[in-house]
Amino acid sequence: MKKIIVFLAIMTAFLSCDSGATIVNNPNLPNYAVNEALTLSLPQYSQLQFVSNPIIISAGISGIVVMNTGTSYTAFDLACPNMQFGTCSSAMTLVGLNAYCSCDESTYSLFTGLSQGQQYPMKQYRAELSGGVLYITN
Repeated sequence: MKKIIVFLAIMTAFLSCDSGATIVNNPNLPNYAVNEALTLSLPQYSQLQFVSNPIIISAGISGIVVMNTGTSYTAFDLACPNMQFGTCSSAMTLVGLNAYCSCDESTYSLFTGLSQGQQYPMKQYRAELSGGVLYITN
C-alpha cells in the first residue's frame, strides 16, 4: 500500500510540472508549424551572439524576430496579435528593441512580447540553445 501511495505522489508531482513556456491561445492568429535551426556561427545569425541585436527569419506567419536577451533567447512572430489575421496586411516593423504594428499603432517589447493596454501579446515560439545551434519551435 505504501508503494502505491509513493508512486501516486511521484506521478502527481511529475504530471504537474510544465516546461515553463506560457502558451497563449490567440484566436486572431493561425498556428503554423515552426521548426528552425539557426547555427550561430554562420554570418547571417552571428548578431545573435550579442545581447539586444534582433534578427528576422522567414518563418511563422509574418516572419519571426529572434533576440538574445542576455539570459536567454526570445522568438516572436511579427504578425499583429490584436488584429484579425488577414485584416492587417503588413508585418510589424522593428523600432529599436520593440515591434511596431502600424494597423493598430501598438508597440510590443521584444523582451516580453507585451504591449501596454493590448489583450494579446506577440505570438511566442520556443527558443532553445543547444551547443552552437538555436532551435526555434512551437
